[in-house]
Amino acid sequence: MSFQELFEQVTADGKGFGHRQHIHVTWLAVRQHGVDEAIAVVSDGIRETARYAGVPQKYNATISRAWVQAVGYHAAEHPTDDFGTFIEANDALLDKRLLTRFYSSTVLASAAARSGWVEPDRAPFPWMAEA
Repeated sequence: MSFQELFEQVTADGKGFGHRQHIHVTWLAVRQHGVDEAIAVVSDGIRETARYAGVPQKYNATISRAWVQAVGYHAAEHPTDDFGTFIEANDALLDKRLLTRFYSSTVLASAAARSGWVEPDRAPFPWMAEA
């Protein structure tokens, strides 16, 4: 399934596209494609959406990849076919500031983070420590 198809599935209720919907699309992409391919699907989709909205500078490669990896980690830890059940078991993912536990705002705002992967500078990700 393409990012657009996943996006349409999540926004069919007309409630808009906030952080919860980002997590929902990411969860669907991880379930459909696996983490590695979902990184590309979600990153490309968000980059294209930002470009279409006239704000390509809002795309951040590090943030996109980190969220996919976080969702993938939690999806593996709590497998379910229901997003409501998944997010209830992993409600920390609803915190938009979750990545600031691992990254300083300076690093996340850097050109390097916007254009490619940057390792966390505050603490390692639990999902990376197991790899």
